[in-house]
Amino acid sequence: MHIITRFSFTTTVGHGQSEGDRMVVSDFHVYIRDSLQHIELMKQHHPGLPVFLLGHSMGGAISILTACERPSEFSALVLISPLVVASPEAATPIKVFAAKVLNLVLPNLTLGAIDPNVVSRNKKEVESYTLDPLVHHGGMKVSFVIQLMNAIAKIERSLPKLTLPILVLHGSSDKLCDIKGSYLLMDTVSSQDKTLKVYDEAYHALHKELPEVSTAVFTEILTWIGQKVSAAGEARHT
Repeated sequence: MHIITRFSFTTTVGHGQSEGDRMVVSDFHVYIRDSLQHIELMKQHHPGLPVFLLGHSMGGAISILTACERPSEFSALVLISPLVVASPEAATPIKVFAAKVLNLVLPNLTLGAIDPNVVSRNKKEVESYTLDPLVHHGGMKVSFVIQLMNAIAKIERSLPKLTLPILVLHGSSDKLCDIKGSYLLMDTVSSQDKTLKVYDEAYHALHKELPEVSTAVFTEILTWIGQKVSAAGEARHT
């Protein structure tokens, strides 16, 4: 069987080549709105093809909420190291309270930046990440942290609504998006077709990890999608 894949990417507000200030978004739902608009455009260009939604990290959070908003639009959902729960160290009651207060008086205050070395164990990928001019290397702004907290709260409420086939891939040593979120997702979603693949000792960006990990990740995704496409084709013929 030959599988033809076409991946389409969008630039999120406050990131990459988008206009405006970095790490600033008026409401997290802007990302879901933009994703749905992009999906509609792709469907016009490629009518009749099944739509698989894939998201990594914060993109995983966006994908979950997008799938919950229009579940009938998608054939399945693939998540790589998704943001589902807040880091226990970063979301203590005191820190959450402080963030809410700061958002009222200093919403553009910049917090600590991401350490590139926790993104991947692949030194070449870390160097590429560090030198990429489209990556925001400054810290997150308080207002953006609040938007992430709001999104996480909405995800927690939305997970039981998910019935799509779901594939989740996560590194056991991910320091950016807690793997507990993927376990929570598996326990909470209503989907009868759900798979969690954990990569031992892998870091956050599984698709940019050590070669043996990234190769295994892409193979896992393509194989899984191929199985879904084949099953859908057989169902139509019967």
